[in-house]
Amino acid sequence: MNPRLADATSPYLRAHAGNPVAWFPWGEEAFAEARRRDVPVMVSIGYSTCHWCHVMARESFEDAETAADLDAGFVSIKVDREEHPEVDAAYMAAASAFSPSLGWPLTVFATPDGRPFYAGTYFPPEPRAGIPAFRQVLAAVQEAWTERRDQIDETADAVAGALAEVRAEAPATHAVVPTAEDLAHAAHALAAREDPRHSGFGDPASNAPKFPVATALRFLQTRIVREQAAAASGVADRALAAMASSPLRDPVEGGFFRYATRPDWTVPHYERMLTDNAQLLDVAMDASPARHDVARGVAGFLVDVLQQPSGGFGAAQDSESWIDGARSEGGYYARDAAGRAPLEPPAVDGKVVSGWNGLAIGALARAGVRLGEASWIEAARWAADAVLESNVTADGRLLRASLDEVPSRAHATVADHGQLASGLLALAVGTGEIAYAVRARELVDACVQPDGRVMVPGGGDPVLTRQGIGAPDAASDADEPSGTAALAEAAAVLWVLGAGERYRSVAERLVATHASAALAQPLAYGALLRVATTLAAAPRQVVVVTDDTGAAIASAARGIRADVVSIVSPAQATAWADAGFGLFADKAVRDGLPTAYDCRDFACRLPVTDPAGLQL
Repeated sequence: MNPRLADATSPYLRAHAGNPVAWFPWGEEAFAEARRRDVPVMVSIGYSTCHWCHVMARESFEDAETAADLDAGFVSIKVDREEHPEVDAAYMAAASAFSPSLGWPLTVFATPDGRPFYAGTYFPPEPRAGIPAFRQVLAAVQEAWTERRDQIDETADAVAGALAEVRAEAPATHAVVPTAEDLAHAAHALAAREDPRHSGFGDPASNAPKFPVATALRFLQTRIVREQAAAASGVADRALAAMASSPLRDPVEGGFFRYATRPDWTVPHYERMLTDNAQLLDVAMDASPARHDVARGVAGFLVDVLQQPSGGFGAAQDSESWIDGARSEGGYYARDAAGRAPLEPPAVDGKVVSGWNGLAIGALARAGVRLGEASWIEAARWAADAVLESNVTADGRLLRASLDEVPSRAHATVADHGQLASGLLALAVGTGEIAYAVRARELVDACVQPDGRVMVPGGGDPVLTRQGIGAPDAASDADEPSGTAALAEAAAVLWVLGAGERYRSVAERLVATHASAALAQPLAYGALLRVATTLAAAPRQVVVVTDDTGAAIASAARGIRADVVSIVSPAQATAWADAGFGLFADKAVRDGLPTAYDCRDFACRLPVTDPAGLQL
């Protein structure tokens, strides 16, 4: 058992601790060893629910002869991409110089100072369909290292230089926040990419995998799009309906699988991710009430399957499980409830990622309020408390993740700060508890420099920083909101809650900088465009002050589609106002009755105590 991986804060690394490969975790120690031995570094990047990562592990990393080749000629580093997203992004950007087909497992060969000089993805144990065997790759790299070192240095310098040029590109100048008309045009452009046969986005004649792209769906569900591009907003409802009735959704446990391999949403890739399901819970809640059954199923999956004993939500559930003594991909999910009962379910990666938990906290808090599911709100609160306990250092710095309440050494990203802040704000609104909003504000403030620049507190990954290696700054979304979009969203919500115009300024700066790219490529920037809709229209804010959360006027307010609906007690309203959230200033009960304040762009109508006085 490799002691360097056995106690890792990553189930993925722990799963490789028994390999004959002398793995190192990500860190300076591995590169120091490579310099000492004057050998190249092989960086293998994956994650615990990745099917092809499992396959390559069984075929190559568990093979004694392959391990001997690795140990003799390389220093091998195993990286969990979910724990170290910055490392993954940097090496993925470098790998694009060598292969147009990128994914995981990602296999990168680098010099002892960290400069990549060759990369690929999955390599089979024997040559297959034009792909060389992994041991052939190792032999070729080793031969080049010993016989043609100058060529390796030239390639490594060229890749490093290309990445540096991209990182140094100046941001857009004269950028402005998109108008409502701009956003409507973007929505129509996005809708034009709808699969007319099977819904969702893609070409029905293509064999490419089909993903939910929840970030884009959520943009299409915003108030501006529904009002000014109604036909485009229908794309989101059709996509959800198609996915919910397809094999992409687990009919037993309610969660959605990662993606489908066919355009009609069939033959899923069976891993179930926290990021996807948290966002699809919001999509289901913002669809028609007829889809609330889908929301209930997703919420059940999050709470019953992914929530860990500590309270935090695990990162994902595996696609594989043991059935009749053999590893089966999807076999568990192919059975009904009775057929699953005697089986051990696929493993859950219990790693609690800060930002991803923020996505789930926010979605459950919002859904719990609207559907009256107090248990979902409590699940969100439990997760928030767990993250703030285990994923924060003694001096208050946020970390990327923890496992079994043991914090990872990996630095939190800007996305972690923004996503967690947004989740905490939703929880604060849903519970009335100001402490979560204050902590959210601190997370946003920690990322904004005095000159307005956004930077992760403490800097990025220290190893990459020392090596001068990094990925281009990306505002586009992958399977989750980018760091730019996530921080912009949190800042915009703080502004809507009355925390001050400076937060609107932060959100505007982030959105405007990338607005041109977002409007040109709306499928890749759904999360940023969604924030832009908040900035392009006057916000509607509804505050109900009452000690009776079940009061008729409070129930009526929960049905309003507003930017914020907050039900608070008189004491809570005072606490919010005292903490600097101006929306709650001077909000009190009138004549001893539950009282609602309906505000548009911070200007409030006369308070009402009769539900009939609310404009739904």
